[in-house]
Amino acid sequence: MMEKFRFWWNCSRAFALPVTVMSWLVVFVYSLDGNIFYGILALLGVCFAHLATNIFDDYNDFKVLSKDEKYLKSAQICKCKFITDGLISHNGMLKAGLVCLSVAVLFGILLTFLCGEGVILIALLASIFVIFYSKFTLIGLGEFAVGIMYGPLLFEGVYYVMEGEFSPDVFVLSLGVCMFVIAFLFTHTILDYDGDLCSHKKTLACSFKNKDDALNALITFYAVGYIFITIFGIMSDNYFVLASYLVIPFIFLLYKSLKLYNQDKSFVPDLYWWNYPLGNWEHIKQEGTESFYLRLYLSRNITSWFTLILCAAFLLENFF
Repeated sequence: MMEKFRFWWNCSRAFALPVTVMSWLVVFVYSLDGNIFYGILALLGVCFAHLATNIFDDYNDFKVLSKDEKYLKSAQICKCKFITDGLISHNGMLKAGLVCLSVAVLFGILLTFLCGEGVILIALLASIFVIFYSKFTLIGLGEFAVGIMYGPLLFEGVYYVMEGEFSPDVFVLSLGVCMFVIAFLFTHTILDYDGDLCSHKKTLACSFKNKDDALNALITFYAVGYIFITIFGIMSDNYFVLASYLVIPFIFLLYKSLKLYNQDKSFVPDLYWWNYPLGNWEHIKQEGTESFYLRLYLSRNITSWFTLILCAAFLLENFF
């Protein structure tokens, strides 16, 4: 049972779920005076939508990569690994994605009956981005799609089911958080730069001449995120949110680590407390993918710490 759970956890790239949960937690804590139960239902729907997006992404990537064996050989070793290793068929991956999407849709239908018609618009837009995420990446709009899903759609959707309305303050807050989520995705595409080029995915990272140029743009996402959070702090008169600046040193550690990765993919940095948690680390080491995942986990942690600080800021505002 545990082996099967571990398989689907890795196959759906559920290790990235903390980014989703942390993003949700920000608007959930901000809306604690609303309906908590509805907010939790929204989280479950969002998590299954996230897993469906990951699975459909691998499904569509393999469809392109498998057209030529040289594409698979030159792609990142993690790319479509469960399909290439024969652990799941291509059609099996599609079925798994459809199952996750169906569960997400069921939560959307339930919340529509409980909370009102506003959920329908959010759910329909989210479904479009989940199903066609890989298509968006092929035309260079992958990051835009993520920004919409983890920004306004997630935040306004959760706020709506908990408070029964939409909010301009929540919209600005969502823009700040979604920039950190986009930075996490951008980190992934930098790590996957060669494989995405092979599969002709027009990610933002691949729009740069080389990986180093793409890496230099990473700081921009974090900077814009801080700009929106600062604006939100002024709008809401909550300056506790500026404590999120404490994460900045780790952003530069990530930058340095990715710089080394661009020079040598096999180089594995020493482990420090900021690299943890490292879920399923022994299995990752056996696969030889620790160099890839170590950077991705650090990027995930940066987003998690940033959002946790924002949650603490909202709780402190209520306390004082």
